[in-house]
Amino acid sequence: MFVPRHPTVWAMAGSLLLAPGGLAAAQTPAPDAASQTEESRPEKSSTQGNGAQTPAPTQEAPDGHVPYTPPPEEAAQLPPMPVVDNEEARKEADGLTRDFRHEVPVALKVSTARKTAWIALARQQLEQAGYVIDRPQVLVVVDRNPSVQRLCLILALPNDPDWQVIGSTKVSTGTTGRKYYYITPTGVFTNTADRLGYRALGTKNENGIRGNGIKGMRVWDFGWQWAEKGWLPSREKGQIRLEMHATDPVYLEQRLGHTASEGCIRIPASLNVFIDKHGLIDAEYEQWAAVDMRFKALLRPDRKPTAISGVAVVVVDSADYHPDSDKTAALKENAGPSKLAARG
Repeated sequence: MFVPRHPTVWAMAGSLLLAPGGLAAAQTPAPDAASQTEESRPEKSSTQGNGAQTPAPTQEAPDGHVPYTPPPEEAAQLPPMPVVDNEEARKEADGLTRDFRHEVPVALKVSTARKTAWIALARQQLEQAGYVIDRPQVLVVVDRNPSVQRLCLILALPNDPDWQVIGSTKVSTGTTGRKYYYITPTGVFTNTADRLGYRALGTKNENGIRGNGIKGMRVWDFGWQWAEKGWLPSREKGQIRLEMHATDPVYLEQRLGHTASEGCIRIPASLNVFIDKHGLIDAEYEQWAAVDMRFKALLRPDRKPTAISGVAVVVVDSADYHPDSDKTAALKENAGPSKLAARG
C-alpha cells in the first residue's frame, strides 16, 4: 500500500485508512494482497477551483491499473463460456436452490413482491449499463435500501421475463453519519479478468476485527467506483475500491441486515463459500484459469462451477421502486381525452 508523507491514520471496524491532510488514499492491492483487511479504500482525488472533484482519465484507472489485453495466442486458448438453454438453466437453478437451503443456514424467504421489485430494478440497472443478458446466468442482486439490506441470487434468462430466485440472505452496505463511510453505489459491477481478486488471511486489525472474515474467505474486487460520502449533507462523491466479502464472524456478521460498511458489500460467511464453491460470478475467471495460473490458484480446487455462472453484481435501491407509477401515468393519460370528450 502507498503510504503518503505525514499520513493521518484512522482505525475503523475492519479497516485501516491512511490519508494525507484528511483525505484517504490507497493503491490497488496486488493479486496476492490477501493480507489487506480494509473494506472500501478511498482514493486521493484532485479538486478543481470550485471544489469539485476531477475524475480520473478514462484510459487509466485512478490506481494506475490499465485493463489487461491478452495476447492473441492466449485469447485463442480460452475455453468457451458455458451456454445452456432456458429449460436446462431452470433445472440447474432448481439444483442450486436445493443446495442453497442446505449450505446457507441464514437463508431467507423471498416474497413475490420483493422478487418483482428486485427483478424490475435489476433490469433497469442492466439497461442503463448496457449489459445484455445473452445467455442464462446468475445475477447477484443487492438491495442497498437501509430498511431492507438484502442480497438475492437470481437466474436471468434471455428473451424470458420470468426470472427465477435461487436464494437470499441479509447483507450490510455502506452507511451514513460516520466520517469516511461511503454509500454503496447502485449499478452493475462485473467480476472480470481485468482485476484479480484475493482471499482473506484472517488477520485481525488493531481493534481485533477480521474485516474480510476468516482465512480463505473470498474477496471479489470490482475496482474503483464513485460513491457518495455518507458523512456529508451535500453527498459529494469520492472514489472507493468496491469489494464484496465476508466479515468478522464474531462481532460483525450478527449485525448483517443493517447499513454498517464503509461502502463495500458485507455478506455472510456461508454465502461467501456458496458463491465461491459454485462459481456463481466466476464465468470469466473459469475461462482464464485454463491458461493463467494466477486465476487457477485463486479458485477453489474443490469447486463445482455451475453452467449458469455469470459475472455481475447488480446493486439496486428498492426505495426507488414505485410499482404503480407506470400504471398511474397510463391511467392519467387515458383519462385526459375522456374528460375532454365529456366536456365537448
